[in-house]
Amino acid sequence: MARNKGLSFYRRRKRISSAIAKEVFSWIFGIAVAIFLACVANFFLGMTTNVVGVSMENTLYNGQKIFINRFLYILSTPKEGDVVVFLPNGNENAHYYVKRVVGVPGDSIRITDGVLYVNGMESQWITEKILEAGIAENEFTLASGEYFCIGDNPNNSEDSRSANVGPVKEENIIGKAWFHMSCENDGIGFIK
Repeated sequence: MARNKGLSFYRRRKRISSAIAKEVFSWIFGIAVAIFLACVANFFLGMTTNVVGVSMENTLYNGQKIFINRFLYILSTPKEGDVVVFLPNGNENAHYYVKRVVGVPGDSIRITDGVLYVNGMESQWITEKILEAGIAENEFTLASGEYFCIGDNPNNSEDSRSANVGPVKEENIIGKAWFHMSCENDGIGFIK
């Protein structure tokens, strides 16, 4: 008797070829690598904080969100003119300070008659007359790993001139303020 060649409800099992398996695993591996790289980039480059106070006006404003490059200072050291983010005296309970580096290790610092002098020359970074000299009233030299940081709006800034902040130690610097979110148009811009 001949077998009926009509409908059959049995499915034929499909075998997964090794080429398809390799393709699937390569996609999984690629996605895993992308996630890992995103996590590493976020750790080094993705930190954000908000500016607290008016000490950096007209460069940065109170409440403005900034992005911090934490990786840069692993490869190099802060330079004069960099806007850095640090914890004063390494105090983990304090808010992040955002200030401009005006003196690097080995520089001599002095404020006389409202003018900041670095190595005997007027600082190009602070042009406003400084009303309070603080610890910079008498000339001193920054030790190795110390930076003199001051706000761009020095008369409304607690910074390295204050005895409770003083010169900023390199290990307390979180990173360089890199980008900012603009308050007016929600755009992103480099910090100069």
